[in-house]
Amino acid sequence: MTRAVQIDQHGGPEQMKIVDVQVGDPGPGEIRIRHKAVGLNFIDVYQRTGLYQLPMPVRLGMEGSGIVEAVGTGVTHLKVGDRAAYASQPPGSYCEVRVMPAKTVCRLPDAIDFDTGAAMMLKGLTAQYLLKRTQPQGGLQPGDFVLFHAAAGGVGLIACQWARAMGLQLIGTAGSDAKCALAKELGAAHVINYAKEDFHARVKEITGGKGVKVVYDSVGKDTWDKSLDCLAPFGLMASFGNASGPVPPFAPGILGPKGSIYVTRQTLFTHIATRESTQAMADDLFEAVTSGKVAIRIDQRYPLEQVQQAHRDLEARRTTGCTILTL
Repeated sequence: MTRAVQIDQHGGPEQMKIVDVQVGDPGPGEIRIRHKAVGLNFIDVYQRTGLYQLPMPVRLGMEGSGIVEAVGTGVTHLKVGDRAAYASQPPGSYCEVRVMPAKTVCRLPDAIDFDTGAAMMLKGLTAQYLLKRTQPQGGLQPGDFVLFHAAAGGVGLIACQWARAMGLQLIGTAGSDAKCALAKELGAAHVINYAKEDFHARVKEITGGKGVKVVYDSVGKDTWDKSLDCLAPFGLMASFGNASGPVPPFAPGILGPKGSIYVTRQTLFTHIATRESTQAMADDLFEAVTSGKVAIRIDQRYPLEQVQQAHRDLEARRTTGCTILTL
């Protein structure tokens, strides 16, 4: 038996209950992992509220780290006793032990502790595919301007550091002066407090009126329209989240007058659909962390029993950096 966080219907944090569930042996292509720590992400909120619909009941959580306890047939990249970490479908990481598909689980380098491993996988792999795989026409070169919303969040702070290592001029937005200062400290070339300033006007000022090559946006509805206007001709609008709500439908015809710009909606799970892609992206992330280019900030820790409060703080934007649940 293991303790796991489960919801029986969509709704607020109060829907999350800790239940006892039976854990069996892994089948073909699966492993059983005993968690040491679990990551908290905004996608967990989307799944809990029903913005992302899932059949009920459902156990929440998309990333974690721990020790491999058992390996099913056909799994060759992991063995019993391995330290491991993952970001993965299906959800279910808010627990002590689980059986899960092995293909997106990676061996965790000895130089990376379990808390860091749990905090970094979903957010770090997201930053990796955004900066390295979701690029505008002609790619990104040192000196190029990019706009990154929610720059003081878990993905944002990793992206600030990684962009600096790539030589990019990252313009980060956040909702308070303290969050802006944190993003600047960790690598943002410029920061904008969008609670006080018009970020579109500031972006145009910073770039000399040219705009940015790409906007990375996990905020959604509140930032969408002005973000499109921040793009240079042939720029790319890369949406990867909906923290303020989903973007309303829009007419593709508006993209031409704004500079023949591109729009894409990205999701991590397309990028990690294969074992090979997952490992290549994870290796890039592990190198960035172990080399010191990227430090993983864990600013909040909650015991599993306080998962409801963790969700309340995340939704109220009271968190910075990464958040983990401890077991």
